[in-house]
Amino acid sequence: MEETKLILAGAALNQTPLDWENNLLNIKNAITEAITHNVDILLLPELCITGYGCEDLFLHPWLADETFGKLLQVKEWCEGITVCLGVHLLLGRDVYNTACVIRNKEIVGFTAKQFLARDGVHYEPRWFTPWPANEVQEFEVLGQRYPIGDIIYEEQGVKFAFEICEDAWRPNRPAERHLPKGVQLILNPSASHFALSKTDVRHRLVVEASQKYRCAYLYANLLGNEAGSMIYDGEVLIAQNGKLIRRNELLSFKDVDLELAEVCFGDNPTIAETIEYLPPIDENRELIAALSLALFDYMRKSRSRGFVLSLSGGADSSLCAVAVAEMVRRGVEQLGVLGFVAKARMFGLKDAAYFDMIPEEQVVRELVGRLLTCAYQGTVNSSDDTFTSARELAESIGAVFHAWTIDDEVRGYISKIEDAIDRTLTWEKDDVTLQNIQARVRAPGIWMLANINNALLLATSNRSEAAVGYATMDGDTAGSISPIAGIDKAFIRQFLIWMQRELGYEGLQYVNSLQPTAELRPSSEAQTDEKDLMPYEILNKIERLAFYDRLSPKQVYEQLLADGTASEDVAEAYVEKFYTLWTRNQWKRERYAPSFHLDDYNLNPRSWLRFPILSGGFRDELLSLRD
Repeated sequence: MEETKLILAGAALNQTPLDWENNLLNIKNAITEAITHNVDILLLPELCITGYGCEDLFLHPWLADETFGKLLQVKEWCEGITVCLGVHLLLGRDVYNTACVIRNKEIVGFTAKQFLARDGVHYEPRWFTPWPANEVQEFEVLGQRYPIGDIIYEEQGVKFAFEICEDAWRPNRPAERHLPKGVQLILNPSASHFALSKTDVRHRLVVEASQKYRCAYLYANLLGNEAGSMIYDGEVLIAQNGKLIRRNELLSFKDVDLELAEVCFGDNPTIAETIEYLPPIDENRELIAALSLALFDYMRKSRSRGFVLSLSGGADSSLCAVAVAEMVRRGVEQLGVLGFVAKARMFGLKDAAYFDMIPEEQVVRELVGRLLTCAYQGTVNSSDDTFTSARELAESIGAVFHAWTIDDEVRGYISKIEDAIDRTLTWEKDDVTLQNIQARVRAPGIWMLANINNALLLATSNRSEAAVGYATMDGDTAGSISPIAGIDKAFIRQFLIWMQRELGYEGLQYVNSLQPTAELRPSSEAQTDEKDLMPYEILNKIERLAFYDRLSPKQVYEQLLADGTASEDVAEAYVEKFYTLWTRNQWKRERYAPSFHLDDYNLNPRSWLRFPILSGGFRDELLSLRD
């Protein structure tokens, strides 16, 4: 064929389910920006009109009607450009996840998704029906007929077709059929959730596909914390014949992040410019970028006025505090002071003028002071070390810091119960009771601050604690959002050291010198988390083998022996303890505050891992460990 040059663009959009005004504005701004750059084809993400996370609302007929009306609005913005965007359709009783092609204000057709994501955090078959390969039909809406199905399109003589997100992750992906049909460009509108190092896999998926199928490949993902739990990195990729042409900066605070490139099509297309992609990914940098963006989007989309935190001086609460500070730093860096202040949705014009006037080095500290309130709630079992850790960290980042003791409240509750049962509570008989009342008494005061500030209360439990229920319900689990529930404790400990060294958070030096402890028993007992449980590295290993690799208790035990992790007696004790605590505490995992999906798996029963609240508790399996 003759050589043809097309300007291709992909735009990541920060959408919100059912937020028509925001979603349509982002779509319109992306189209307008593309038109100013003379783009021929613009690709927008999967289900970007409604938002990907509408869940069971996709089954409501009125939503499909409303969405199609919005699509007709979008159509009118597409003068002189081809725009491809994700939209769902209800045909009969079936709902389809489609990519709509609009060329110069006319809807050309709809390609329907063929493979539905159904593992991990995905439940697409609950809402959508897969489309059969090589089939094209027509449907009618408002007196107009449209083609839908496995369609090959054409732009200035260049044939193009689609893979929609999950389609590209299957062995018999649509690209296998596109190649013999002469397709030279594959478009992939996606809602591919963030997980550590996942961009590495996605990059290979796109670039290697462009080589194997001898085509150009354009990929556009959603951006930000869309619906509460899932985070999208907003990746845009343009590749051709195994070469990467464009890739954007991920996890941006922008609403619209557009990348474009001129791509040549022909028998031997010229690839004028390529970029190098240099793995491996730095997971620490990835995590803080995802965590800070997720917190910012959760705060502004919930219309909350900042955060409140019970800052114990330990690792988990310290990470939550620094994540808010980093949220502010990154947001101001990317959006500018006025952009950040406006997008936060909680400051007036006087505030904006003030922040714009003060020195740049002062802005972040002052904004953190407006957005984060911390309180240290000590008892007789608390140490000077943790108080110093909490106070110095809050001071170093500019957060508001309060400190008080809860001993009177604890004694009040203990006295009431002792009077009721007519005996004295002792550590020998009532260890868990006496520990838990301290954690629970901390909740009312910190909730009061959250209510007063109209702010989000940050719960501080991590994934390792969730696995074994090492948390007090209505105590340290109390909160509006649990941002680090998807991260294990071992990762958190090294992450805090990294943030001190690499990001300059010197206030973390105190917590980084401490051994993790709940500080709920008398100080004479020198309580530590790992003494109560087991070494976190081993706990995390058992958890992953059991529920990510899906091994039986005996297989987990054998793997610990094979790896030299522990001796027979120790491995047996750890495996038995883990499964016993896991089974006993599913009810706690059911009640955790909403959390972010950050790793390649999590323990949240509302997203990644379901487990019965009542079960046999692996009794037979644990009895047969050494058989």
